[in-house]
Amino acid sequence: MGSKESPLTATLLTSIIAAVFGSLQIGYHTGNVNAPARIIEEFFNVTWRSRHNESMPDSSLTFLWSLSVSMKDFGALLGSLGVKGLADSFGRRNSILIVNGLSILGACLMFVSKISESFEVLILGRLVFGLFCGLAMSLNPLYIQEVSPTEFRGAFATLNQVSFAAGILLGMVVGLDTVLGTEHLWALMLSLSLVPALLQYVILSCCPESPRYLLINCGREAEAEAALRRLRGKTGEILKELKEMKDEASHTQAGVTIRELFLRRGYRQPIRIVLIVNLGSQLSGFNAIINYSTKMFSKSGFEEAKYLTLGVGAVNVLFTVVAFFLVERAGRRKLLMIGFLCLAMCNLLMTITDAILHIVPELRSLQVLVVFFLISAYEVGPGPISWFIGAELFDQSARPIAMAFTSMLNWGGKFVLALLFPPLLKLCGPYVYLLFMSVALFAFTFTLLRVPETKGRTFDDIAADFRESDAIPLHNKTGFNTFP
Repeated sequence: MGSKESPLTATLLTSIIAAVFGSLQIGYHTGNVNAPARIIEEFFNVTWRSRHNESMPDSSLTFLWSLSVSMKDFGALLGSLGVKGLADSFGRRNSILIVNGLSILGACLMFVSKISESFEVLILGRLVFGLFCGLAMSLNPLYIQEVSPTEFRGAFATLNQVSFAAGILLGMVVGLDTVLGTEHLWALMLSLSLVPALLQYVILSCCPESPRYLLINCGREAEAEAALRRLRGKTGEILKELKEMKDEASHTQAGVTIRELFLRRGYRQPIRIVLIVNLGSQLSGFNAIINYSTKMFSKSGFEEAKYLTLGVGAVNVLFTVVAFFLVERAGRRKLLMIGFLCLAMCNLLMTITDAILHIVPELRSLQVLVVFFLISAYEVGPGPISWFIGAELFDQSARPIAMAFTSMLNWGGKFVLALLFPPLLKLCGPYVYLLFMSVALFAFTFTLLRVPETKGRTFDDIAADFRESDAIPLHNKTGFNTFP
């Protein structure tokens, strides 16, 4: 393939890989707390006993552990609020490097908690790391999409989810009691995210800033062209891409505020899409399964449930890789529809198998298959696409706020589900999955009727459709299925 056809340069690929080191760290701290939960709970108890000469009450221990686990998601919810300020003030690349410091501080606090015999330090470490999660999971796809060529934009943005899923699996493996999830080594296990964090500093510092940010936000055309030349090499498409950026700049309103984002008619449909695709993804059962799969498998009678949970992690990685190869071929809209429809079917099957499992115990193997299928349905479409679709639907000035909104919805959905799933399971039993099925069916219907295909289209081309919606209906717009 000639250099003209392939814009995949070493600088571009290095920039993408360096950016996704952030999501690897986030995935790692999502997957590493399940297996050693009892050991860390015992650390809480021993610390309490050394201070008060009595064991911690069971209810307090359960609350403290839930707080420790959910503190990351709560921190992420808070962190999302800073995305626009950082991305617009310091640039996309520099913002990723700045927030990486929160990851390092969080990992250090978690490591020190054991030496200092303080569970408060561990909870604080999880909170600080959570702030990093909320910022990085928006800044990463923002940077990746702005440095990627149009034809690879979705695939490269999906790499963020591949890295996140790989981090979850790595965390699950390292957290096992046969690896580092032991009484003596759990603090070291929690600090291992320092390795990708430090690698990100070394590699990303040598990569270029987003050319779109330099040209559209800062008006530094010469620097934007230099950054683009580093990213694209000698493809001959640089002048065409610069022209597309200038076209977008001419249509872009400088400094869109949060209030303007929610009041402007041209942004209403993109906001609805981001809202329903993200909440549909988070509240369609995936997070309940990923958080509680070990308990679910144990309840079904599997002795080594933790190894089945590793299977969940492996399927999770495998199908994010499948999404990476499919997203530019099948397109976002089709993968979202297939994903949501399959999630609805899986939740129905989860209800049926869970309801009759006590009568037909042999169905537990089918339940495992349904769990694996549910994970794959999520990762092929709704999982990765929900994180980056906001960056494609909004123009340059609104994009950071859109990504902050995306992050808040994603982390807020995770936080609410982590908090509400156990009581809902007690209240509804196996029928709790019917709630997830309803959410998935609603998201499928909305995607079918209202979500446009963004595959292979420039940012300005997509934004133009929504600009037109300020004035005219879009019923008959070619390739764009939405309504005013």
